[in-house]
Amino acid sequence: MNHIIKNLPEEQRPYEKCFKQGENTLSDCELLAVILRSGTQGKNSLALAQEILHFMEDSAYCGLTGLIHVSLQDLMRIHGIGQVKAVQLKCIGELSRRIARTAARPQLVMNDPSSIAAYYMEQLRHEEQELVLCMMSDVKGHFLGDKVLTRGTVTGSLVTPREIYLEALRYHAVSLILIHNHPSGDPTPSQEDMEITARIYQAGELLGIHLLDHIVIGDQRYCSFRETGLWDECTG
Repeated sequence: MNHIIKNLPEEQRPYEKCFKQGENTLSDCELLAVILRSGTQGKNSLALAQEILHFMEDSAYCGLTGLIHVSLQDLMRIHGIGQVKAVQLKCIGELSRRIARTAARPQLVMNDPSSIAAYYMEQLRHEEQELVLCMMSDVKGHFLGDKVLTRGTVTGSLVTPREIYLEALRYHAVSLILIHNHPSGDPTPSQEDMEITARIYQAGELLGIHLLDHIVIGDQRYCSFRETGLWDECTG
């Protein structure tokens, strides 16, 4: 593993393997090695990539998704990772999130909770604090945009109907959907979630701006109030 890359057999060199066999044939380690481009003294890029993956496992992160969670400072604790390589790795993590969101955009439908959950999943499921945001639509149900309203603690977040409907008015929205994440990974709504949903719904009805749903994002799971009996319980 510590041999200079150019001295390795051609089929073991990540660049050549990618060019001849395709990027999907590369292991996680080989993909990281291509991004890193070079290693450090006594350690080639493959060995350095392997060390990064071991660091993720030792830090309780899950493989490559650790690039989203780990800090720049933590990455720079790895021998051979300076500021430039740490920034490159963090940007790869962020790029993966944006690619996932962009890919989900064409399937986004305001009355389809699963498409909304897919759109926000990569943005929210890795967050270590609660984020509350609203997405807004016009009279024809076209997506107008979204706004992060608040970032809370790991145990909860506070948001008021006033904040939400001020944003809706700025967008000239006639309806909106409330979305937030549970850092625990379990999207089961709490009693607090239900109470704030009822308050926001009632305030919107007075203003003529309708709350259509409240979607809680977990780790690869979601809960839509509309798809469960919770909606009737909160708005009935």
